[in-house]
Amino acid sequence: MSTLIDIIASAGLWAAVLRIATPLIFGTLGALLCERAGVLNLGIEGIMTFGAMIGWLSVYHGADLWTGLLVAAIAGGIFGLLHSALTVTLGLSQHVSGLGVTLFASSFSYYVFRLIVPVAGTPPTIAPFQPIAIPGLSTLPFIGPALFTQTAPTYLAIVLALVLAYIIFRTPVGLAIRMTGENPHAAEAQGVNPMKVRYGAVIAGSALMGMGGAFLTLSAFNSFFPTMVQGRGWICIALVVFSSWRPGRALFGALLFAFFDAFQLRLQTAVQGIPYQIFLMTPYILSIVALAVMSRHARVPQALMQPYRRGER
Repeated sequence: MSTLIDIIASAGLWAAVLRIATPLIFGTLGALLCERAGVLNLGIEGIMTFGAMIGWLSVYHGADLWTGLLVAAIAGGIFGLLHSALTVTLGLSQHVSGLGVTLFASSFSYYVFRLIVPVAGTPPTIAPFQPIAIPGLSTLPFIGPALFTQTAPTYLAIVLALVLAYIIFRTPVGLAIRMTGENPHAAEAQGVNPMKVRYGAVIAGSALMGMGGAFLTLSAFNSFFPTMVQGRGWICIALVVFSSWRPGRALFGALLFAFFDAFQLRLQTAVQGIPYQIFLMTPYILSIVALAVMSRHARVPQALMQPYRRGER
C-alpha cells in the first residue's frame, strides 16, 4: 500500500500523465469533431502514423519544429479530404473508407520513410520540443514540476480542448456542426449546407489527428518507427464514446487513460514477481470498464454514419 501511495504522490507520475495524454487529446478531439458532424473517421490510426512520419521527416530535413507540426496537420487534413470525398460526396461506407484510409496511410508512411531514410541499425534522430517551465508556476511544490514543465504541444492540446468546447456549444459554427450531426435535413432547412459542414469538420478533425501523431516524434520521442502509434487511434475512438461527444469529458478521458498507463509503468519496477504483461493490459481493462460504465447513458449523434443526400429523407 505504501508503494502505491508513493507512486501516486510522485510529481513524476503526473508529469508523465500529461505527456502520455497529449496525443490522445489531439486524436480524441479530432475524432469527436468528425463525429459531431455525423462522420465516423476510422482512418485515425493511419492518419496519426503518417502525421508522426511526415512531421519528423520535415524537421529531419531542416524545418523547425512548429513547421513540422503544421506539415503533419496539413497531411492529416488531406487524408480527411480523401475520407470526406468517399463518404460525404460518394456516400460510401464510413467504416470501410476509414479502415481503407488507415491501411493506406500506415503503409504509405513506411514506404516514404524507407524511400527517403536509408535503412540503418539506429534510426536517425532530431532535436525535439523541450519542456517549458512557466515562470511563477513551475517552482510551486509538487504542482510545478508535475503540470507546468511540459512541452509546448501539451499546452496547445489543453487549450484546443477548451477552445473546441467553446466553439461547439457557444458559437453559430458549433451549432451548425451539431445540427448536421443530429439532423442534416433540418440543418439544410435553416440555410446550412450539411455537406460543406461535414467536409470542414472531417478535414479539421483529421488535421488534429495528424498533430497527435506528430507529437510522438517531435516531442515524446526524437525519431520515427512505423509501429509507434501502437493503437492510440483506436483508444481515441473509444474515448469519444466515453466522453459522450463532449470536449471537456474527452480531455478527462484522455488524462484518465494516461494515468492508468503511467501508473502501470511504475508498478512494473516497484512490484516484483508478477509478469509484466499483466501490467501492460491493466490500463486497457480499466478503460473498458470505464467505457462500459460511462457510455450507458451516452447520447449518440442521431445522423452519425448516415450518408446525406440533398432532398432525400
